[in-house]
Amino acid sequence: MLVIRRVRKIVSWKMISQVNHLFVSPITEKGSTLISPQNFQSLNIRCFRSSHNVKVSVPELTTQTPVFPAVSKITRVARTDGQAALFDYLHCTRGFNYMDAEHISKNSPHFLQSLLSKIDNDQDVTRALTRFFRYYPINEFEPFLESVGLKPSEVTSMLPRDLMFLSDDHVLLDNYHVLCYYGIPRTKLGKIYRDATEIFGYEDGVLDMKLKAYEKLGLSRSTVIKLVTSSPTLLLGEMNSELLQVLEKLKILGFENDWMGGYLSNRHSYSWGRMLNTLHFLNEIGYSDEKIATLFKMNPAFLFEGSGKRIYVLVGQLLKLGLKMNDVYSLFCQNPNILSLKCAKNLWHALYFLLEIGLEIDNISNIVSAHIQLLGSHSLKGPKTVLRGFKGDKCRLCQTVKDDPLNLFRLASKSKFNVDQMTSQSPGKLFEKTTFLLRLGYLENTDEMAKALKQFRGRGDQLQERFDCLVNAGLDCNVVINMIKRAPTTLNQSKNVIEKKIDLLKTYLGYPVESIVSFPSYLCYDVDRVHRRFSMYAWLKQKGAAKPTLSVSTLLACSDTRFVKYFVDIHPEGPAMWESLKSSLQSAN
Repeated sequence: MLVIRRVRKIVSWKMISQVNHLFVSPITEKGSTLISPQNFQSLNIRCFRSSHNVKVSVPELTTQTPVFPAVSKITRVARTDGQAALFDYLHCTRGFNYMDAEHISKNSPHFLQSLLSKIDNDQDVTRALTRFFRYYPINEFEPFLESVGLKPSEVTSMLPRDLMFLSDDHVLLDNYHVLCYYGIPRTKLGKIYRDATEIFGYEDGVLDMKLKAYEKLGLSRSTVIKLVTSSPTLLLGEMNSELLQVLEKLKILGFENDWMGGYLSNRHSYSWGRMLNTLHFLNEIGYSDEKIATLFKMNPAFLFEGSGKRIYVLVGQLLKLGLKMNDVYSLFCQNPNILSLKCAKNLWHALYFLLEIGLEIDNISNIVSAHIQLLGSHSLKGPKTVLRGFKGDKCRLCQTVKDDPLNLFRLASKSKFNVDQMTSQSPGKLFEKTTFLLRLGYLENTDEMAKALKQFRGRGDQLQERFDCLVNAGLDCNVVINMIKRAPTTLNQSKNVIEKKIDLLKTYLGYPVESIVSFPSYLCYDVDRVHRRFSMYAWLKQKGAAKPTLSVSTLLACSDTRFVKYFVDIHPEGPAMWESLKSSLQSAN
């Protein structure tokens, strides 16, 4: 009997050794020396009932190279159990620190699905995966690279050929932790890894030194984070000289170094050389520094959207139409949204339409000068469609447009917008507000736009000033857009009131401005209400009678009765303090 058990054990381990090389991981690079993806496709782990009952199909060679196997829908419970099993493997078995293991296990859904697809639906996920990990260690680079934000197809192409365990590349992990501890979101590190992989091979201290070098330029940490996540190559080689020149030029124009931080987005990449050329180009065509500063203050998109590329194209096109440089400058100042993607596209289509029907350049120039706002905010039908109503007679259509340029919009506009009503409004009122809303992402001539025009109170320049106030307070431009779309009345407060409420947040609670992102309605509450409740809560914290970090919504959203019950009556001296605060505020008013 003993001999039979020993023989069975030898045979079992021999079988495992023969197939073990096939179970490196669900995803791998084609041609990898660790595992053939063709072989892995045919594997089907059905269950793990015992150490002697591992069901595997015989691998067959195929010409296909799947990145991730097709998987059926996985239940939330199975996914949660799978994440827990992966976390336990990484943290307890492989020795990853808690934060790394948790992030990888919760942010590699495709990798996890490929693991779960190997298990029978009626099996205990935790036990099955635990047994799987025991015999078939995974290629840890796969869930790691997915967890930092790389797509499955990108993961496959970026897997190291000769490594399987992350601990084998301690230099990569060290630099990964430098970026994490600096404050860069882990899910944004994938772009850095993809565009500047060399960063993860820096010797100890090099990466930290490069990050701090940008701070020495006068940039805040949040701005540096946006810079390196949008343009990872800034961390390669010497400090980017073109960026330094852009910062220097902006300083001459009167902008602080951190000004650009409010308009950078890690979803885009930036060409600092093109930005620098744009700044020089504007000088060369006659713009003074004061005029350039005015343009950028009114609409930073001139510089940051496309890194200034649209300025070249649009200015060149307008100059070809015969407009003078001063006219172009006036058009930009009066219509700062004209460089937005949608407006620029509409303008190009309108110019194409007018050229296609044979309208003279002088007439086109006059129409652009007088109606550039309408040209940018309206999509036009194609010239062939409009010409059908004129039986193909281009001359008659041109004459109709010459007689009244607004006929262009009456005949060709795709929308049913009332052009007469639009032009009867004061350009300084409706146009400016519409311009501001278009910049926020609202679509022209929609119910959403009509509703927004009623909700937002104030001129366009006033709304922009309030918007800039939030950005200058330290919030990301895109975050502010999402906030005010959720709570439009946020911008109905004056700039002074917004600044005062942000100051109350910092002074009484010590909270950063980011704490209102999840509760933008905070800015809509009465100043006295905010002052009273924040003062009461600050007093309670001093007495040790309240939790130290309650959310802003908890303090403000409840009724007065509920607030008194939970934040006043809980301390013997609370009612007296509450009355004192109300009296002091009333006397101050």
